[in-house]
Amino acid sequence: MNLIELQRALRQLRLGGVAAVLEIRLHQAQTERMTPIDLISCLVSDELSRRSDRLLERRRKTAEFRDPQKRLDNFDFDFNKKMNRSLVFDLATANFVAKHEDALFLGPPGSGKSHLAQAIGQAAIQQGHRVLYREAHLLIENLADATLDQTRKEQMELFSTVPLLIVDDLGMRKLPATAAEDLLEIVMRRYERASTVVTSNRPIDDWGKLLGDTAAVTAMLDRLLHHGHVLKCGPRSWRTKTQLPGDEKNGH
Repeated sequence: MNLIELQRALRQLRLGGVAAVLEIRLHQAQTERMTPIDLISCLVSDELSRRSDRLLERRRKTAEFRDPQKRLDNFDFDFNKKMNRSLVFDLATANFVAKHEDALFLGPPGSGKSHLAQAIGQAAIQQGHRVLYREAHLLIENLADATLDQTRKEQMELFSTVPLLIVDDLGMRKLPATAAEDLLEIVMRRYERASTVVTSNRPIDDWGKLLGDTAAVTAMLDRLLHHGHVLKCGPRSWRTKTQLPGDEKNGH
């Protein structure tokens, strides 16, 4: 079996990582006089690395982040100096996901809630967790569409079981009358089984009025706050601040 045939066979065995670097590693083995076990170790490491990278990429795509470029390393912590940075980095370790805890990010529009939620979602993926991101109005729309398609059970199962569900921008858009019950059902199913992050520009005292069902919202908050972390992202907003001369290059 020559090199081309060997590479073809490796791909048939779904060892594309080995096939991609085989020629390079063989040349390295000859140049450095590697032992057979060292050569095999390198090839196995190459395959594992490729599979890990592909798994992470698949999970990033299936998370469906609105802004996949949002990460902790491009978030400006200096803008809102009173923000609890320790909590942000604790959440980024994804230990809260392993413990099935929740988090609420509260603050005015433009204060970094969505950025941080998606950045923590990215970090959780890096730690090996599956993540799903939805803006609140789209989550409710997904359930409504699934009801019409008679796939609500499957859609609810997805929203209920993914290890980290991020519900972004609660309060940014008017939601239908069923929203409170839908959100409560999701939160109840996830309670102490999976982790939920909710971001909102409205204080939690306003959620009952916002969703039009104080009883459902109270039950939902009881569960979210029982093992929950609250991050206050305000009061300053990037999008509403008056830029000073020279600030344009530093804006969000």
